[in-house]
Amino acid sequence: MSDPKVLISEQTIAAKISELAQTISSDYAGVEDLVMVGVLKGSFIFLADLSRRLTIPRSVDFMALSTYGNATQTDGAVRMIMDLRRNIAGRHVLIVEDIVDTGYTISYLLRALATRHPASLKTCVLVHKPDRRKVPVQIDYLGFEIPDVWVVGFGLDWSERYRTLPYIGVVEPGD
Repeated sequence: MSDPKVLISEQTIAAKISELAQTISSDYAGVEDLVMVGVLKGSFIFLADLSRRLTIPRSVDFMALSTYGNATQTDGAVRMIMDLRRNIAGRHVLIVEDIVDTGYTISYLLRALATRHPASLKTCVLVHKPDRRKVPVQIDYLGFEIPDVWVVGFGLDWSERYRTLPYIGVVEPGD
């Protein structure tokens, strides 16, 4: 497989994360402890960078969900692999996700967490592929809209490869 072609540079991502952090910090000013819920594995780099740039009190927890496994297509079935370790009832919750394409995962997560009665529930997504959307979803804070291409880097992977690239690049699965 050839090296991924840069779609979004490291510098562009850093600037957008700073912008998102400023907006989120402003929107949650006065909140005692925002609970940031990272969706593993893809969100870990984005979550770390975003969290470090926030100027408000926050804590971090993680969930792991699966729709793809090692495949490139999904039938919409979402499986929870790891749940939160803390109770979110009455707390302000921000789901931090690497990518929304079909919307199945984030839709499932929003429904599941809403049943736990958080004070508020919002989403922050690094990249969104609107052309692949299958179900309507709420994206409150968005980094980038991208075309329907397979992207890797900054937490995004192709069969567990390329996650740690400092930029978002395009690959052709099957190369």
